Amino acid sequence: MRPLRSVTGRVAVLDRADVDTDQIIPKQFLKRIERSGYGEFLFHDWMKDGAFELRRPEYERASILVSGRNFGCGSSREHAAWALEDYGFRVVLAPSFGDIFRTNALKTGIAAVAVPPDDLTRVVAAVAEQNELTVDLEALELSHPNGLRLGFAFDPFAQTTLLEGLDDVARTLQRQEAISAYEAAHPPRVDARSLA
Repeated sequence: MRPLRSVTGRVAVLDRADVDTDQIIPKQFLKRIERSGYGEFLFHDWMKDGAFELRRPEYERASILVSGRNFGCGSSREHAAWALEDYGFRVVLAPSFGDIFRTNALKTGIAAVAVPPDDLTRVVAAVAEQNELTVDLEALELSHPNGLRLGFAFDPFAQTTLLEGLDDVARTLQRQEAISAYEAAHPPRVDARSLA
């Protein structure tokens, strides 16, 4: 997983609450096992509508998505995070997230940042004037060229995971010495070789 320290880029505003994973990536696109290639199917049903927010030219190549409360609710499909990442989003800002989506986003390398509604309103107003925002995960701050600066809370485990680009395997390998020491001090109760 690539590290995510700070993202400066365009913002796409999806002013909808309760955006569920079935809308993010519909079920008919879940037949593949690879993690790439889902971006073209992001919000597939909504994208058919020419007036859908993400089809606006000013949102093209946005790396930050702003949405309403309870983003990513619904089923546990990790494909939703894969589709957002493949489309180009590195950060999603919303007042709240579905718990499973937040975990899947983290494992995909996306920062799902909970921002109070009043602060999101200020962000949306700023990017309406100039569509650029910086989300700094080291400083835990949102900043806009007009001088707007807003701090945000973020789970320390998630922050380290993103800053260092750690997946579950990389985190385990960081503890390899401790694991080897434990295994040396605790011989197995069953010899697995004798079971073969």
